[in-house]
Amino acid sequence: MAPGGRDAAIWLRALPYLGVRDNDAHTLYAWGLASALLSQLPTAREEVVLPAILLHDTGWSTVSEGDALEAIAPGGRRKDLVRHHEIEGARIATAILDELGIPVGDRDEIVAIIDGHDSRLEALSLNDAIVKDADKLWRLTPHGIDTVCRWFGVTRREALRLCSVRVQDELFTEPGRAMGRALAAVASVSVGDELTALRADSEADQS
Repeated sequence: MAPGGRDAAIWLRALPYLGVRDNDAHTLYAWGLASALLSQLPTAREEVVLPAILLHDTGWSTVSEGDALEAIAPGGRRKDLVRHHEIEGARIATAILDELGIPVGDRDEIVAIIDGHDSRLEALSLNDAIVKDADKLWRLTPHGIDTVCRWFGVTRREALRLCSVRVQDELFTEPGRAMGRALAAVASVSVGDELTALRADSEADQS
């Protein structure tokens, strides 16, 4: 599944702003997760949720890679940069959505979601809750775990522990919590001793 139609047009305009800290791939995974959540929450509006998830991290393009990683690291002290990327993301999103002629009401809701998607502790609406959940759930995907390992120089087991702590208690929707439990279960098996032993045996057989 990949963005099509309206979302493809938004994606192409967002892409130049998503080159910092793997935000391009992160955004696509989050878009897929948001799409899955929407299928379970039919009263939400995909014309708000999906553009918001495609645009939510464009503001990191105004922050250097090193500073961005410092801001999101465990125990990170650069909350000012987290807020900065939200404000800049809202600005970039407004320009892109206006260029595409998105209705003003939808544009304003999308921009409001982006402007606070990390720093705001409460969800403004179900649409906002889905964006927040999809953004966080990415951390528990195989790509999310691999990315955290690379960013911070930790093992997959350590990355899973870090991500689980930062995800499970912060999800807003019941489908999001169910998805989080499923992703965490799969990730736990992937770093377990049994699967590690199977991989070692397989590699030994092939050598």
